[in-house]
Amino acid sequence: MSGGLRVLLYHATEDVPGIEAAYHEASARLAGVPGLLGNELLHSTHDAKGFVVVSSWQSLAAFENWERGSDHKEQTAPLRPYRDLSLSRPFGVYRVTASYQER
Repeated sequence: MSGGLRVLLYHATEDVPGIEAAYHEASARLAGVPGLLGNELLHSTHDAKGFVVVSSWQSLAAFENWERGSDHKEQTAPLRPYRDLSLSRPFGVYRVTASYQER
């Protein structure tokens, strides 16, 4: 199976309750965004400060339409203080070229 898009946003913090609350607030603000299929907050098992928000999109076009929209920055504002600014680019955008689902 192929298709879709994943966007990864890298975060770094020791404030686990804070980033979890920010993630839930941002997710609530994102409810109903066209083309957004869902998202997850991942916590690294190797770096206690490492977090990644992975969002799933129907297409690159859907993501780009949302990203250019006027609501984009307000919807994601709760997570912005946790962004990992030690990276040259604290995000990645990836097309799904193959996937496997266990049945």
